[in-house]
Amino acid sequence: MSKLATSTLAAIALAGLTAGAALSAHAAKMPQEKCFGVAMAGKNDCAAGPGTTCAGTSKTDKQANAWKYVDEGTCKSMMGTLKAM
Repeated sequence: MSKLATSTLAAIALAGLTAGAALSAHAAKMPQEKCFGVAMAGKNDCAAGPGTTCAGTSKTDKQANAWKYVDEGTCKSMMGTLKAM
């Protein structure tokens, strides 16, 4: 492989790592809240009701008693609630 190709691949890898770190830093700074009724089946963060254990156990899309962490202030716009129904 040529030096130019190697340099290009290294630059792409570095850019990807930098972008990932920036997104992680943004997510870490943004306050989160539990939003009920917005998770897709199997994508909840926890508390999916009777017969389930925790994360990833909701049985249906937008299951009312399953929650997902979302950025603070966005739950209502996602048609969710801050308390289980």
